[in-house]
Amino acid sequence: MTGRLGLAVAAALMVAGCAQGPERVVERRETQAPAPRGPSLLKAAMMDGHNAARAAVGVAPLTWSDTLATTARAYAEEMARTGKFAHAPQPQGMTREGENLWTGTRYAYAYAEMMGHWVAEQRDFINMPTPGFSRTGKVEDVAHYTQIVWRGSTQVGCAMASNKTDDYLVCRYSPPGNVFGQKAY
Repeated sequence: MTGRLGLAVAAALMVAGCAQGPERVVERRETQAPAPRGPSLLKAAMMDGHNAARAAVGVAPLTWSDTLATTARAYAEEMARTGKFAHAPQPQGMTREGENLWTGTRYAYAYAEMMGHWVAEQRDFINMPTPGFSRTGKVEDVAHYTQIVWRGSTQVGCAMASNKTDDYLVCRYSPPGNVFGQKAY
């Protein structure tokens, strides 16, 4: 009994530790000045970053969707309020939206840097059908990048919200990418 009880306690502690997520890392910064912010700067940086990545692989540019930006804002605000960083639950079917998420220290990153983290996943990308499109064998190592360059996606809308410590960026896509059995482009 004692051995089983000990294992149960250890398992409960491990689960409790996992629920808290990884240790918070606070990045060193060159300056203490906050990164520039604002809806027009966000839209410009997201459109520039998405469409540059798409042009680099010969995929048509995305257009901005205020509707997608509205759903992105609602979810970014929810994550900022709750501190929970996870993909939104969405129904399967015609109303599903593609989604890229990013979080980092509040005001530490410019919008272009946030976008750059997603685009940098290209280093592990191979243009094979989903889910076999990662050199590492892990979908999560390239799925932000593949959503950005997904040929079938035509619209994007992004928004950001913050709490006392973190920024939460959400971009939504229509139609969604990363479709099982299909190539990004």
